[in-house]
Amino acid sequence: MSVPKTALICHDAGGANVLLAWLARQEGLPASAYVEGPALTLWRARFGDRPLSASPDECIAGADILITATSWNSDLEHHARIRARALGIRSIAVLDHWVNYRERFVRDGQTSLPDEIWVADETALRIAVDVFPGIPVTLIRNEYVAEMLAAIEPVDTLGTPELLYLLEPARSDWGRGVPGEFQALDFFTSRLHTLGLPEGTPIRFRPHPSDPPGKYDQWLEAHGFGPDAIDRSASVVDGISRARWVAGCESFALALALDAGRTVYCTLPPWAPACRLPHAGLIHLKEFTSH
Repeated sequence: MSVPKTALICHDAGGANVLLAWLARQEGLPASAYVEGPALTLWRARFGDRPLSASPDECIAGADILITATSWNSDLEHHARIRARALGIRSIAVLDHWVNYRERFVRDGQTSLPDEIWVADETALRIAVDVFPGIPVTLIRNEYVAEMLAAIEPVDTLGTPELLYLLEPARSDWGRGVPGEFQALDFFTSRLHTLGLPEGTPIRFRPHPSDPPGKYDQWLEAHGFGPDAIDRSASVVDGISRARWVAGCESFALALALDAGRTVYCTLPPWAPACRLPHAGLIHLKEFTSH
């Protein structure tokens, strides 16, 4: 029995990390790939000069199965699923987070659902089965998370304790005329005194892969943080490895930090929508009383 030829297409870092770690484990799998954006950087880091298709159409041509990520910041995978359906190619989409499941498949009012959905943890499985009752949902091993957890330093081996803030675009101003990520930062600093951190605890801020360079420079300067406050570690694994405390809004890496034994804070302010991360152990700063 021949092994089906697989086409892989992705853009954003979240889904690309899951898919590329999965692909690295598939020895002998006949596969073509087309990647753009953050996924291209991740591809080069993992596979070096391994050849890529020149276009999505070239990647899909002759494939038996298309596997895509579900990016927010690109229409690449959406159009690839439409193309695959037109060619009679089975498509699989990987959900790498726990929020906005249905919205990930809609562009300009057009829905492009896959034939099958892959998720990488039990929580995502429960959500996806509920949101997509007519589509098969498969739980796969999250090789990416396994790799990262193995690489994160145990919390009890840390020297000088640090707090790592994981930045991410909120994609809403919550009716206040200021991007939500900056409102969350302001709320974080207003509640910082309630955390009981040791005096002089270093605080570092790690931009999201989709953030443009310098996005937070003005805010950092206005709040007394110097240029060294930006976390420039090679990966989020290195950043978490140096931290005892981790904060942010709804980043995937908050869940990773929880699994790595860190104390994790959600910085969404009281007027923002409720945090959609379903993980126990997450501490919500909006529940703290100001002193």
